[in-house]
Amino acid sequence: MNVLVVGCGRLGSQIAAIMDSMGHDVAVVDEHPELFYRLPTDFSGMTVTGMPMDLKVLKSAGVENCDMAAVVTPDDNLNITVTQIIQQFFKVENVVTRISDPAREEVFTAFGLQTVCPTNLAGDMIVQALLNPNQSKQMAFGTANAAFHTYPVESFMIEKRLGSIGVNEKEVPFALLQKDGTMILVGKDPDYLIQREDRMIWTQVID
Repeated sequence: MNVLVVGCGRLGSQIAAIMDSMGHDVAVVDEHPELFYRLPTDFSGMTVTGMPMDLKVLKSAGVENCDMAAVVTPDDNLNITVTQIIQQFFKVENVVTRISDPAREEVFTAFGLQTVCPTNLAGDMIVQALLNPNQSKQMAFGTANAAFHTYPVESFMIEKRLGSIGVNEKEVPFALLQKDGTMILVGKDPDYLIQREDRMIWTQVID
């Protein structure tokens, strides 16, 4: 896939690096060339210096042949303008736009723009972390993703051997979290007798 990333700040450089590591052909546009240092040393994509609203700059970055674009500069107004240019002028359908101001996200979404608001996402995640500590985590291992879910110990598990627990078809027991924060891996101490105050950590591979 040909991927265009507009903006090489912290978010843009991360997106570009991830897409590049996945084997996509990536082009990054930013009017400040000094920001390209954020890209990893093994980045194999293309960098283009220039104002993103300039059609010539976008063409130099291959917008006419790109399959998807991420417009993620720190300027909401610039992001919206560039997104409309890419979608309407160059007919690229898959464009995601960063919106920093939560108040604008709903408005621009109503216009049919595919937006992501880091402020809203971070706010939701922090609230969930406060209300449900250690409830759910996801981790990536190469191209595989695994989800870890924490559950309270059920009454039938109390005083059972840790290695004997296996009641969920989609998940497998991974570890047990004790009241003092100590973690016991299932394979490390399978004979441990589960206590009422413990919490089970289950995991599953996500397709």
